[in-house]
Amino acid sequence: MKAIEVKNLNKSFGDLQAVHDVNFQVNAGEILGLLGPNGAGKSTTISMLSGLLNPTGGDASIMGHSVTKEPAAAKASLGVVPQDIALYPDLSARENLVFWGKMYGMRGVALKSRVKEVLEVIGLADRQKDKVGKFSGGMKRRVNIGAALLHIAIMDKGKLIAYGTYDELIKIVGEKTRIDITINAEAEKILPAWQKTEGVSEIDSTNGKITALVDDSNRVLPRLFDTAAGMDIRITSVDIKEPNLETVFLHLTGRALRD
Repeated sequence: MKAIEVKNLNKSFGDLQAVHDVNFQVNAGEILGLLGPNGAGKSTTISMLSGLLNPTGGDASIMGHSVTKEPAAAKASLGVVPQDIALYPDLSARENLVFWGKMYGMRGVALKSRVKEVLEVIGLADRQKDKVGKFSGGMKRRVNIGAALLHIAIMDKGKLIAYGTYDELIKIVGEKTRIDITINAEAEKILPAWQKTEGVSEIDSTNGKITALVDDSNRVLPRLFDTAAGMDIRITSVDIKEPNLETVFLHLTGRALRD
């Protein structure tokens, strides 16, 4: 899928032709840098892709949605981190993310869960209640990036592997549950045995913590405990979590999102 496709894009301001017959495409997983001197038309092009300016001619699409024919859908498919910080200084980091999430059409539990995840990703979970106006420039930039990540597509190894709203992505794993487990031994000692356990869909280990995706935690957990006991390994903690984006990533790739 082409993430961005630009066809004969034009923009004029009176007699000034700011953008003239621009054509390019960005495939899923690619990074494109627009280079050029001041006045070359870079910002104007980005503004048209972002829906801030209407093209004089031509068209562009974001994830298959035309910026001229489907502007709302195109905007909903795009996360933008502007050069200038676009945050409300009197709101906390969390309040800013909630606000921008609602602007993207996110609501309820899905928004609350996604904001929590993004705060972890940007490393500001412990400062989420602090007003952004008190943050350093770098911390403000992280919140700004977080706002662009709220309605996230999932990529792995340079490829777009899943795309949609939070609810649409969660449906990929259905009723599966994620379990985080720690043991008193190296994870590699038990991982092969647990991989063969009935009801375990995916299992992975990172930094000593084992993450499993299971069909029914009530049925699977006793099996995992029995296997561990038979290998003289003690389970020291179990954390059962509802499906989230990391669960989806584990299901699609077999690897934890933190890898």
